[in-house]
Amino acid sequence: MELQALPSRIGQVRRILSAQLRYWHLDPLIDRAALGVTELLANVHRHAQPDKTCTVEIELLLDRLTVSVRDHDPRMPVVADTDGAPHHEGVEDADALATCGRGLAMVAAVSESWGVRPDGESGKVVWFTLPTPPAVRAGSARPPRRAVAEKPACTVDAVSLRRVEHAPARSAVAG
Repeated sequence: MELQALPSRIGQVRRILSAQLRYWHLDPLIDRAALGVTELLANVHRHAQPDKTCTVEIELLLDRLTVSVRDHDPRMPVVADTDGAPHHEGVEDADALATCGRGLAMVAAVSESWGVRPDGESGKVVWFTLPTPPAVRAGSARPPRRAVAEKPACTVDAVSLRRVEHAPARSAVAG
């Protein structure tokens, strides 16, 4: 779905995403997927230039759900430093009290993996994956509405922050 990444639209996108995941019998993924897409859309709203137009796409593979947000800003995002480095006694930890700048770190925390790839000359796609529950892998999910093939450029494993290559796979796109 294409939209303007405005605060008033983020709740609507979460409701649409939740409804699609319920349709696919992926209720256990709703909270993490909704949090992740909220963070990605908030990043587009805060940082994307020249406009706030973006496309949200969800893909269901046999063993994973991929949520991606494509925008028109070619600048790659930067993960906020959250390494917990020691601070001087009596000085407040600004990182611990920050109210923004942690979106991608939060996406990494709730997802199996995430990544970013350029999208042509003037844009990028930021995405994350969630593993599907075993019952869905056994075939209890309803069939997707349409299929596309896509290969991410690379992934960042959310736990070890290592690069992981993926083979092309058939995927479902909610539209």
